[in-house]
Amino acid sequence: MKNILVIKASHTSNRTLANRRTALVTALGIGTSLIFSAAMLSAQSSDDTQPFLPNPVRTVSTVPANGDVNPYGVAFVPGNVSSGMLHPGDILVSNFNNVKNLQGTGTTIVRVPATGKPTLFFQGPPNIGLSTALHVLKSGVVLVGNFPSSDGTCATARSGSILVISPWGKLLGRIANKYIDGPWDSAIIDNGSSAKLFVANGLSGTVTRLDLSWTSSKIVQKGVQIGSGYAHQCDPVTFVDAPTGLVYNPKTDELYVASTADNKVFALDDAATTDKDEGTGWVLYSDHKHLHGPLGMTMAPNGHLLVSNNDVINSDPAQPSEIVEFTLRGHFVKQLSVDPAQGASFGLNVRTVNDLSTFAAVDDATNALLIWKLPQQ
Repeated sequence: MKNILVIKASHTSNRTLANRRTALVTALGIGTSLIFSAAMLSAQSSDDTQPFLPNPVRTVSTVPANGDVNPYGVAFVPGNVSSGMLHPGDILVSNFNNVKNLQGTGTTIVRVPATGKPTLFFQGPPNIGLSTALHVLKSGVVLVGNFPSSDGTCATARSGSILVISPWGKLLGRIANKYIDGPWDSAIIDNGSSAKLFVANGLSGTVTRLDLSWTSSKIVQKGVQIGSGYAHQCDPVTFVDAPTGLVYNPKTDELYVASTADNKVFALDDAATTDKDEGTGWVLYSDHKHLHGPLGMTMAPNGHLLVSNNDVINSDPAQPSEIVEFTLRGHFVKQLSVDPAQGASFGLNVRTVNDLSTFAAVDDATNALLIWKLPQQ
């Protein structure tokens, strides 16, 4: 367990639009843009309205042999990892429900290879509830949120922990402290030997940061609450409505927070360095027409944010299970429905290697992972 975590980042944020556009143009680059030709890249900014969202290509079941359902977290195996059961480009998917469809009781992580059938990567003890907070580190170690319930309802939910799992799918330990209170989703800065883990807490409506490092025998932890005041509540349909999707922007040192019950996406400044609670931060995106309880969130290679919706908050039957794409200046670009039924979208992620991006998102209604391939144009 030596040298397997992360860290980085210490840019001072600047919220002027001019500086943000400059940072985003620098971040995009020719190698990561999927939408524009080389001639157009020089003019690209965070507010370009060319979409990232594509058409579906591959559908894979996420139901393992024990019958777990309700896939939540989606994580790609990094290109440098090839150990244990993991290989570059594999996708891991965590299950939140058990075979009886009780929330907060799922125990499994499924491995989806680039080709071939999915296999079981990890199975934990009963009723642990594996959430959207799922990451594969550069070392091959896997972190996943554990948000358990005794009876499948939020009424019996417990604070849970972050499970630490080896590349061979074996449980190494847990991270549990006062800064973890129902880990609903997370973001991470992975530098290989230390880490900053941001956690969205479903039971308290807070966002915390854990500064982690490894010694030969333990994980050294230092925590701070950097966000609070997000609306949060138990929900019989979605378990909780609370801050969920987190995306860290290293160019601006901002953490973006998809707050489901608030139906908004917020931004916290100086996220990797602050030692203060910034409240909810400032509103990055508010869109009553297209947001319907924002959940999981990731950043596309063109600099846009992609957010799923739970369809309980601000419900619209005409817009079921949408993933919404918007710019960092808060402008709507496009939306894509993953299922004709409501409440099917949740975890999603993107991985870009050379001139090809892979976009993966769960469909909770069919217990499947949808995978798109997007070659650079």
